[in-house]
Amino acid sequence: MNAKQFYDEVVKLRRLQKEYFRIRSSGTLRASKKQEKLIDSEIDRVERLIQKHRNTNLFDHETDKQETSTVE
Repeated sequence: MNAKQFYDEVVKLRRLQKEYFRIRSSGTLRASKKQEKLIDSEIDRVERLIQKHRNTNLFDHETDKQETSTVE
């Protein structure tokens, strides 16, 4: 999911939440919870990517240090 798609899905979630609190229907609550799960899944996916990127950079930095110390 790209940033625009994520934005659109969050807008949809907020509309569903507002509708639920306005009319309190079980169908709207189910739709809202389903949308929340979609958003939460995307947040988890992006957090995993960020963590993977951080770990990769950490190891790349360690490799650079080792190569530098070997040359000295």
